[in-house]
Amino acid sequence: MKEHKLQIIRILITAGLLLGWSIAPADGWLQLCGYLAIYLLIAWDVLWEAVENILHGEIFDENFLMIVATVGAFCIEQYPEAVFVMLFFQIGELFEHIAVGKSRTSISDLVDLRPDYVNVERDGEIVRELPEHVHVGEIAVVKAGEKIPVDGVVLEGSSALDTKMLTGESMPREVSRGDAVFSGCINQSGYLRIRVAKELNESAAAKILQLVEASSEHKSKSETFIRKFAHWYTPAVVMGALLLAVVPSLIFGNWGEWLHRALIFLVISCPCALVISVPLTYFGGIGGASGKGILVKGSNYMDALTQVKTVVFDKTGTLTEGRFSVTEIHPAGMTEGDLLELAALAECRSNHPAAQSLREAYGKAIDENRVSEAEELPGMGICVKVDGEKVLAGNQRLMKRFEIQVPPADSSGSVVYLAKGERYAGFIVISDRIKEDSAAAVEQLRKLGVKKIVMLTGDRKAAGEAAAKELKLDEVHTELLPGDKVEQVERLLSRLKPGEKLAFVGDGMNDAPVLTRADVGVAMGALGADAAIEAADVVLMDDKPSRLAEGIRIAKRTKRIAGENIVFSLTVKAFFLILGACGAANLWEAVFADVGVMVIAVANAARALKNVDSAASHKKRGAA
Repeated sequence: MKEHKLQIIRILITAGLLLGWSIAPADGWLQLCGYLAIYLLIAWDVLWEAVENILHGEIFDENFLMIVATVGAFCIEQYPEAVFVMLFFQIGELFEHIAVGKSRTSISDLVDLRPDYVNVERDGEIVRELPEHVHVGEIAVVKAGEKIPVDGVVLEGSSALDTKMLTGESMPREVSRGDAVFSGCINQSGYLRIRVAKELNESAAAKILQLVEASSEHKSKSETFIRKFAHWYTPAVVMGALLLAVVPSLIFGNWGEWLHRALIFLVISCPCALVISVPLTYFGGIGGASGKGILVKGSNYMDALTQVKTVVFDKTGTLTEGRFSVTEIHPAGMTEGDLLELAALAECRSNHPAAQSLREAYGKAIDENRVSEAEELPGMGICVKVDGEKVLAGNQRLMKRFEIQVPPADSSGSVVYLAKGERYAGFIVISDRIKEDSAAAVEQLRKLGVKKIVMLTGDRKAAGEAAAKELKLDEVHTELLPGDKVEQVERLLSRLKPGEKLAFVGDGMNDAPVLTRADVGVAMGALGADAAIEAADVVLMDDKPSRLAEGIRIAKRTKRIAGENIVFSLTVKAFFLILGACGAANLWEAVFADVGVMVIAVANAARALKNVDSAASHKKRGAA
């Protein structure tokens, strides 16, 4: 901000001196010296930057073009025009810096998640400590109104957390003893004691900040095109201006006139409007998306989102709530209570949502000492020893592997078969509800031009097909192992037309291979899934699948704004270049064609930051 104020003061002083000197009764060397002093006041930094770039081998940039054009104007005694060209160039630079600063500030505000301090319990006292000095296992205390400084688990207290900075969700999240909490959330009401679960650099806030800061390293195709275009374009127009100055003057004479036209040609040709506005547009788009809890790891993924025609969803925790509850118990040779106890013991060390629901349904303390030799079989279930006897708990594939005959289960829920020793013991049905947001997500994706929506799940056929039917999906594939999901994605990718992209949306560690293979990997509810964050290209910081549609909408708007800037800049440039070569444009018009186009393009690029409001209003209009 201070830098902007100094630049404004310098521009105002230059404008005042230029106006005063233009009406002063001075001529000859005195007039030249006066304009030269004013010129150096406004142009010294451009001159210095041009010299630095030349020393580093970067000759043909906008600074070089402006120096050549304005020094050339001095050579043909167009002193006021030379100063005015540089003055307007600096005004355009000021607008650019303000726009970039606004964009950076917006993103900084959205991811200003790093805590300043942590209140930590040590030796019976609460001391204020730097976050990087707090370690896993220590107890942090967070009072009402304070920011959660670390990722951890609530040991004592209950509260409502403002998670807007992490998820974009405006509704507060209720937490109590045993719930996981994440750094960056704001404690709105109660007093919380939290056991630290992660070091600061591994926390949710740190990972988000790293993702956003690293996003500029991944350039979109539009940005890459502009940089390559500028690299070849600038030397070409310098050569064109040189030819315009030399060749016609050798044929028709009038060296001064053709040199003047060549200088105008150089001023008009400056590509700064393109070089500045297109990256700024994508930077603003990423900032706007992050304000809705949609973290895009790079502008190349923004481009890819606009081309998504096939969306593949995981089921559990993505389209469904992932909160299972026991709805049916079918024992064989034992009571319902005994079967439920057996299931709870078998799954006592598993973090799978189905295992948690079995333990909750049992509702009693579990003696883990009764359990030993647990072996998890991916995509099938678990094999453990309970009281020294082998127990199997899993799907029909697990029973088939151990050659245990089981009856068919006529249920749309997830079925957990159990066997004790070598004997079938019964099955338990666990149901998972579809998220209220899932149907809206499918509808919005179709409106955005997505042609095919597919669900892949390791769940039973009946459960998967029931969910797919309710959501009106195009395809569903069930009882899949992680490797099977990759094969299905490969098949779908092979059927895409040129220019079409596939997005996979998953929520857990098992989805990491598919997230990596898809054109766009989208991690759902990834606050607690480090593997998903690492593998995904886009991270949705809450568990709403409709955020994907919102992200596609924002990406399309961002790309449209970038396209507008490209077309507008090139069209105006081409028109004025022709006028300049024909002698129909003077330096004032050249200034508009350069600085004016840049200011308009930058102002248009800044609209990308308003993607948050635009997407929301679009949603409201759609609902109406």
